[in-house]
Amino acid sequence: MTARCARRKVFNQPSWIIQSSTVQACLTETGGHLGPVTFDRQKRNIQPYHVAPWHAEKLEPGTPPIIRVLRGDFFCMPFGGNTTPFGREKHPVHGETANQRWTLESVTREGGMTCLHASLKTQIRRGRVDKYIVLADGHNAVYCRHVLSGMSGPMNLGHHANLRFPDSPGSGLLSFSPWRFGQVWLEPTEKPEQRGYSILRPGAQFKRLDRVPMITGGYADLSRYPARRGFEDIVHLIADPRAPIAWTAVTFPGERFVWFALKDPRVLNGTLMWMSNGGRHYPPWNGRHVNVMGLEELTSFFHTGLAESARPNAHTRRGIPTVLQLDRQRPTVVNYVMAVAAIPAGFDRVKRIEPDTGQVTLIAASGRRVVVPLDEAFVLSGR
Repeated sequence: MTARCARRKVFNQPSWIIQSSTVQACLTETGGHLGPVTFDRQKRNIQPYHVAPWHAEKLEPGTPPIIRVLRGDFFCMPFGGNTTPFGREKHPVHGETANQRWTLESVTREGGMTCLHASLKTQIRRGRVDKYIVLADGHNAVYCRHVLSGMSGPMNLGHHANLRFPDSPGSGLLSFSPWRFGQVWLEPTEKPEQRGYSILRPGAQFKRLDRVPMITGGYADLSRYPARRGFEDIVHLIADPRAPIAWTAVTFPGERFVWFALKDPRVLNGTLMWMSNGGRHYPPWNGRHVNVMGLEELTSFFHTGLAESARPNAHTRRGIPTVLQLDRQRPTVVNYVMAVAAIPAGFDRVKRIEPDTGQVTLIAASGRRVVVPLDEAFVLSGR
């Protein structure tokens, strides 16, 4: 049945607000950014997502909508900078889906489930994207589904979740389901002559998250964050496509919770780690965007854009797809789940996530376990 949906400004952006017994979620009209999201809202009010510090400021003319709104998680199509046109298509940064105004189609509530449905008619490559944000009573999770219809041809895409970390070095412990290899972006993520700084060695490949080469010599440990204050870096992890479900997790032992995300690695085959810790000194970043990490589930050639992802590149030469092939006659469905779990003392880095019917079990390296109500089948079925 139709449900009421509050609409008001949240951090200076008109937003639709829905809630379940456990979660409240805000979705911006502009760009469809999902945030803030409050998990465990009747007890601890956990808000893991980042909101840009300039949300209430007057920014320079020409600042893209995505930068003005920047918060939480948003769907990118095509993913990346898109500075190079693809044929006659010239997309904005992270695509129309992250910049243009969405239309609210409906909010429904039935059987303990609340579903917000919004849509966007794309103009650069004409078609339609339907966004479904689903909350389930008793689940500290957000179920996201995007349905792409009316479009054909190659497309790189992904989710762009931005997490806020406590201002304490190494306060978040990162872990991932099995991955094939990792690589630092092929060029410096930021350049001093453009008022930006990076420290990881461009193009470096690695198989251990705690041993990633730096330009200064030695190695960085990417399994703990915040770290490397004053630098901005991007690395790409390629998931093992044989896994039934792939996952990303961050344990916050001091705050006693884990944030985690689930995906289908055959749809979103990589994770981009955007480590933003004060390395950009141009507006509106101005050295103040710190303790933020984007954990971005995608199929793309890094963060470059559609043109670079659709043509042969370093990943495709290794047999790794960097685009999906859209079909006008058959909609493409992208499913994604983000969730939070309270943890006991002694629960450290997530070692495994084991799905079961109606729940998942998070197992720490220490051996501690947490069982979380979750519809893991949504990742594959999108029901």
